Amino acid sequence: MTYSFSMYETCVPTLDRLMGNVEHILKKGEANATERGIEPEIFLNARLAPDMYSLTKQIQTLASLAKNCPHRIVGTEPPVFEEDEKTFADLYALIEKTRKEIDGFSKSDLDGKEEREFTIKLGPMDVDFTGLAYFSKFTLPNVMFHSATAYNILRHNGVPIGKFDFFGGSL
Repeated sequence: MTYSFSMYETCVPTLDRLMGNVEHILKKGEANATERGIEPEIFLNARLAPDMYSLTKQIQTLASLAKNCPHRIVGTEPPVFEEDEKTFADLYALIEKTRKEIDGFSKSDLDGKEEREFTIKLGPMDVDFTGLAYFSKFTLPNVMFHSATAYNILRHNGVPIGKFDFFGGSL
């Protein structure tokens, strides 16, 4: 059996799916706030610890990471999103915009870029990556961290979600 690696198949569907998964848990959170008569801002501004990002900032950060990834792998400049979301509807719009950006990349854009070398600035440091390392060692763990933290914020605030919801409600 021969297996060929595809940077596109590794990156684009994965990031798109993760954005859909987080949209699923946000919708469950919004519905739960409505059912319980909780102002949406309570959930949107919630955080697990005083020095952690709020739910809204978790979503903004994972959206930024996801939309930047294919751009950095192919060597194009990612668009800058304002990060001025204040409502669940705003976050859904951000997720939709992010998914559209990610889905704008094709196999021909990404395949063969696994070993393309580039450097990005992370805080005060310049960090060297290859395309595959950027996705697998930086973007994916970060997107998963912010997704899990968003899930945990909602769960901590009493939203009845479980592991299956983290997967977007389906496998």
